[in-house]
Amino acid sequence: MKRPSSRFIMIALVVLVGLVAIGAVPRLRQSAALQRMAAPTIPTVTVMTPSRAPGATDFTLPGSIQAIQDVPIFARADGYLKRRFVDIGDRVQQGQVLAELDTPELDQQVAQGRAALAQAQASLAQAESALQQARATLQHNEATARFNGITLDRWRELKRRELVAQQDVDNFQAASDGSRADVAAAQANIDALAASANAARANVVASEANLRRLTDLQSYQTLRAPFTGIVTVRNVDQGSLISSGSATNAMPAFRVAQIDSLRIFVNVPQTFVSSIAPGLSTDTVVRELPNRVFKASVFSTAEALDPASRTLLTEIHMRNEGTVLRPGMYADVNFHVTRTNPPFLLPATAVIIRSGPPRVAVVGPDGIVHLQQVQLGRDLGSTVEIIGGLGEQDTFILTPADNVEDGARVNPVPV
Repeated sequence: MKRPSSRFIMIALVVLVGLVAIGAVPRLRQSAALQRMAAPTIPTVTVMTPSRAPGATDFTLPGSIQAIQDVPIFARADGYLKRRFVDIGDRVQQGQVLAELDTPELDQQVAQGRAALAQAQASLAQAESALQQARATLQHNEATARFNGITLDRWRELKRRELVAQQDVDNFQAASDGSRADVAAAQANIDALAASANAARANVVASEANLRRLTDLQSYQTLRAPFTGIVTVRNVDQGSLISSGSATNAMPAFRVAQIDSLRIFVNVPQTFVSSIAPGLSTDTVVRELPNRVFKASVFSTAEALDPASRTLLTEIHMRNEGTVLRPGMYADVNFHVTRTNPPFLLPATAVIIRSGPPRVAVVGPDGIVHLQQVQLGRDLGSTVEIIGGLGEQDTFILTPADNVEDGARVNPVPV
């Protein structure tokens, strides 16, 4: 039997290897595809670094226009409105009479106060007269006591010489003792009368003070304007019963507002606080007067932020030329400021708003995501100010996925 040639064997081996390779390649490709599908997918994200907002910027805050002065006018005495001279909308000058009251009870109290003062003054005069008389009596008694003492000394000398009887000396001794007792009694009487005079004098002072109080109240029968302004409220008419009181328990008879100058209170966010100072110019716009811009300036600030809103209460003053503005109007105040440390400005899509504080997805050098808590400033629509929680070198995801989690791995691609 003829053996196959080596050439034939080689051809057969090549054909066999080719067939094996043709069957194995698809299996290898399928296995590699399965391995790729089984491997975790690392998402590719667009990242960027934060940029600063412009240093010079404008911002607008709402506010309510108020009169520079606005005070209620209360009656200080009980009575009836005798005459009224003004009505709402009337312009009044400082000190101008607004109304007059009829106060019969107060008038009677004033008369009683004058009578009480006159009686107290009469009692004082009587006490001072008695005191003066007692002092004269004391002087007389002191002179008598001195005379009796000198006489007694003389009679004692005569007794020593045996020129007079002892009975005579005893008589002068008794007279001297009696005069000294009269001096002591007169001094005690003076002390009592002086105390009575002091009490009468104090009664006069008290009566004078009471009369001054009543006459001061009587002067409030006339209600006057405390400053130049406009009568904005009138709650009384002629014949109305008016009770004295204050803002806690009575209705004011009138209300007067000074509207030549106006003020607006606004709450300035923390990000602009460092740029707010007295004298800073502002522009005020009222929607009902769209073609007018009213110049104003910062008058003062509270110098402390409200811990709840992190805003600074700021008072703005402005002239009301032509009195076209009215207290109570809504206004928009536009500030022009230059910030020394402006906040970061991020696309609104970069801020993650879930339960809890706002966050930004910061990507580290290792591609690991960290959900960084940030403090928001103004919402400008497509962009948001970040005033805290982010650094200049931080890289953040421009549009993070809704399911992005802290610690996730991503493939960052700069924008």
